[in-house]
Amino acid sequence: MATHPQTAMVLAAGLGTRMRPLTDTKPKPLVPVAGKPLLDHVLDRLADAGVERAVVNVHYLAEQIIAHTKSRTSPRVTISDERGLLLGTGGGVVKALPELGAAPFFHINSDTIWIDGVRPNLSRLAAAFDAASMDALLLLAPTSGSVGYDGRGDFAMNPDGRLTRRGEREVAPFVYAGAAILSPAMFKGAPQGEFSLTDLFDRAQNAGRLHGLRLEGLWMHVGTPGAVGDAEQAIRKSAS
Repeated sequence: MATHPQTAMVLAAGLGTRMRPLTDTKPKPLVPVAGKPLLDHVLDRLADAGVERAVVNVHYLAEQIIAHTKSRTSPRVTISDERGLLLGTGGGVVKALPELGAAPFFHINSDTIWIDGVRPNLSRLAAAFDAASMDALLLLAPTSGSVGYDGRGDFAMNPDGRLTRRGEREVAPFVYAGAAILSPAMFKGAPQGEFSLTDLFDRAQNAGRLHGLRLEGLWMHVGTPGAVGDAEQAIRKSAS
């Protein structure tokens, strides 16, 4: 049965080291792309998907993100403050779980950006998520053809949508695009403190409960200053 999340976790606590010098005085989520901070691209998408509240975790130059989101009403922003302790992609969610509630929620990186196809990808995720058979549904982009990405991919996907992580020396057809729907049940028994969400993805994979959905449109990996220009060019091209 499909679920339409009302809450979201937005990861905004990273140090942004690969984006220097743009991040010397500004956190990566506030780096502008096509005239709008990366974080606002994400929050606007969540608002369009009907999300009422977003929990945004902060660490590096946290005060800037707190000030930037203070007046936001759609979605409303709750800050999860990690200034004293970086918790990683998994530990950050565990800390925020009390704010996220008992229902499945969107989980999205603050620096992921894409151009939607005919139907918004977050709406497609919501329609495809089935809590009875899935702990996580990941949005996946093609390893080849995505703007700014030159890695070896993350996952292979079975015809039924179940995922298998790439082996160490393999090349996988899909890369995680930084957006997902996660069930709070996935965090039962999770470690305390800092850990990576990939640990829980692996556990869900072993249980047959890690699924993927292919992104429709174009995903842009904005990981370096040069990739900002590539993303802006792609956005301009899509608008023309």
